[in-house]
Amino acid sequence: MAASAQDSPDPSVPPARTGRPRTSAKGEQTRARLIAAARTLLAGGPGERFTTRNVAALSGVSHGMCHYHFQDRTDLVLAVVTDIRPEWIHPLEEAVSAPGSFAERADRVVELLSRPEGAELSHLHSALHWHALNDERVRESLEAEYRRWRGCFVTLFRVLADERDDGQGGGGAGGVDPLALGEAVAAAVDGLAAAESIGSEVDSGPVLRTLIRTLAAGTRPGA
Repeated sequence: MAASAQDSPDPSVPPARTGRPRTSAKGEQTRARLIAAARTLLAGGPGERFTTRNVAALSGVSHGMCHYHFQDRTDLVLAVVTDIRPEWIHPLEEAVSAPGSFAERADRVVELLSRPEGAELSHLHSALHWHALNDERVRESLEAEYRRWRGCFVTLFRVLADERDDGQGGGGAGGVDPLALGEAVAAAVDGLAAAESIGSEVDSGPVLRTLIRTLAAGTRPGA
């Protein structure tokens, strides 16, 4: 009985690792190389250069292995959409969600958005928009990312609504419509980015700061 009990697996102890995680890690490395190559091709050339064969060649991976990880080039584009999220959405989410008043969070957002966008990220966004026009799966994925990005501005104005509501003694958010105001600022930011992408000399920082302050001031009771 003692020997039998000793040989029985203890459910509280996780099973011993086998060699499979090592294979999985290698697979993740291969996948990462393919995504990096996809980013390079998307950012650096016209749409017709972006093929699974060219991605595989650039990453030093066989074409068959590329298709093992990604069924087609759309899957690669979708992987790039996800891969760039930490570079443009996560920082904005962090700027909005970190502690502070509406004014402090708005200043963080303006400071972040005033930084020049890197050339690679700018070219990637342009390429992804092009693919979105021609591929429904890419369009849906990119739109979901932009909803999340626009949601940061809505969240920012929810902070203002909460502050005004407290000031009103719980009386209904002080006339602030977070959705409308947040979407308005998001549209302005998008427009400024488009202007900057074609070389227009626009100092986005003061423009955004003025816009946000004006919208916030305009929601004051009796304004």
